[in-house]
Amino acid sequence: MTRERDEILQAVSSAVLAVTRHLSVREVLQVIVRSAQRLLDARYAALGVPDDDGSFAEFVAEGLTDKQWTAIGPLPRQHGMLGAMLREGTPVRLPDLREDPRFEWWPKAHPVMKDFLGVPIRDADQVLGIIFLANKRTPGGFTPQDEELLTLFAAHAAIALTNARLYERGRELAMLEERNRMARELHDAVTQKLFSLRLTAQAAAAMLESAPARAAAELERVERLAGEALAELRAVIVELRPAELDRHGLAETLRKHVRMLDRLHQARVTFERGGEDDGDGQGTLPPLDAAVEVAVLRVAQEALHNALRHSGAERVEVRLAFGGGRLTLTVSDDGHGFDQAGSRGLGLVSMGDRAESVGGVLTVTSAPGRGTTVRVEVKL
Repeated sequence: MTRERDEILQAVSSAVLAVTRHLSVREVLQVIVRSAQRLLDARYAALGVPDDDGSFAEFVAEGLTDKQWTAIGPLPRQHGMLGAMLREGTPVRLPDLREDPRFEWWPKAHPVMKDFLGVPIRDADQVLGIIFLANKRTPGGFTPQDEELLTLFAAHAAIALTNARLYERGRELAMLEERNRMARELHDAVTQKLFSLRLTAQAAAAMLESAPARAAAELERVERLAGEALAELRAVIVELRPAELDRHGLAETLRKHVRMLDRLHQARVTFERGGEDDGDGQGTLPPLDAAVEVAVLRVAQEALHNALRHSGAERVEVRLAFGGGRLTLTVSDDGHGFDQAGSRGLGLVSMGDRAESVGGVLTVTSAPGRGTTVRVEVKL
C-alpha cells in the first residue's frame, strides 16, 4: 500500500502543478483523468462536470481516438449510470457495467466497457463531477483497494478543480477591474481638458466680431489646450498598454487571451503560431514596436468579440505569423457571415484605423453563410 500511496501523491502533484501553471479548468480535468487512468491501470477513463440543463459543462476522456469521439457524437446526457452517480453521490464498482439495471445504452460507435469503477468528486455536499474508469488492464477487474484509492484521489482532485475555478474567476474579475480603471483614467485625464477646450472655442467665436484681438488670444489658447489634450490622451494610451504585452510579448498574450475566451464561450477558440502561406510563416518574431503590438492585439480582440458575440460561430481560429518581413494576424470564424456591400459596422472602421495607424493593411472577407476572415498585415 505504501507504493500505491506514493503513486497517488505523485498523481495528485501533477494536478496541483497544472493549477500552479495557470492552466484552464479543462486542462486540469485532463490532467486528473490521465493521472487516474495511469494510477489504476485502466484502458478508459473519463470525467464529467454537470451543468444545469441535464448535460455536462465539461467532459474529458482518455483511451478514445479523435475518430472514435467523432463517431460517438454529442456528449452524454445525465442519464443511465452517469445520472445515477450524480444523484446518489456514492462510489460504484461493478464487474460488468452492462448488467446493472441503471445502465441504459451506448451510442453505436461507443467502445464496449465491462468492469467499471466510478466515484463522485465532491466539495462538501456538492458533487462537482464524476470520475470513472473502465476495463482494467490487469485481469480480475477493479478491487476494493482500487475503489479506496480512487476515492482518495477524487478528494484531492476536488481541491485542484476548485482552485482552477477560483483562478479563472479571479482573472475574469481582474479583467473587469482593468476595464473600470481604463474608464476612470480616460475620464480624469482627458475629459477635463476637452471641456476647457470647448468653452474656450465658444468664447473665441463670440468675440470674433466685437473683439478680434481677444478672440485671437483665445484661439491661441484653444491650440495650446488641444495640444495638451492630445499629449494627455497619448500618455493614457501608453499607460493602458496591456501589462501582459510587457511580460509575455504579443504571441503569448494572444495565446492566453484566446485560451480564456475558449473557456468562457461555447464556441471552440484556438490559437496557432505560424502556419501562414506568406513567407516561411515560421520565422522567429522579431522585437516589435510597442504601437504595433497594441494595434494588432486590439484588432484581434475586436475581431474575436465580433465572432463570438454576433456571428453564431462554432469555431474561431486565430493565427499569428512572421514571414517575408511582414507580421500577419488572421482571425477566421465559421459563423453566418455578412454582406460586405456597404457594410461599415462590426467595428470594421475601428479595426481599419488601428491597422493604418501602424502602417498595416486590414482585409475583411465575408459572405452570408460563409463565415468571416479578418486579416491584418504589418510590414516590419
